[in-house]
Amino acid sequence: MLNKKLIFERVDMIRASVNRLNSFRKLTQQEFLADPDNYAIAEHHLRRALESLFDVGRHILVKKGLGHPRDYRSIIELLGQNRVIPRSFAQEIIGMAGYRNRLVHGYAEVTGAELYDLIQTRLEDIETFVKHILEFLKEEQ
Repeated sequence: MLNKKLIFERVDMIRASVNRLNSFRKLTQQEFLADPDNYAIAEHHLRRALESLFDVGRHILVKKGLGHPRDYRSIIELLGQNRVIPRSFAQEIIGMAGYRNRLVHGYAEVTGAELYDLIQTRLEDIETFVKHILEFLKEEQ
């Protein structure tokens, strides 16, 4: 049985982190890079949003008997295969798994410019994921 409280708590965490990341969108790249705290804050909130996203996905898959993901990439793949999220969207965001690993394990190689670019171009993917999860929960009722 799905723990909707857990899912909604993680969705709230995702939204809070995305909102914080959105605040950086109004900065130019030069302004973003000028303050080292911007990098630290952005890295934290992006990692937190991605961890929460994968927690939600794993929880749904396991509790609904849709599979046991072996890694972060398979979470996205299984969500798409089981139509929790659209298959085409799953293919678009499959790279999130690699980016989560990059933030956690390859953190020394992640640059401020890279984070800035991601904030400017890919935050909608996280917001769209949340939308699909909430639609799935609505259909489950």
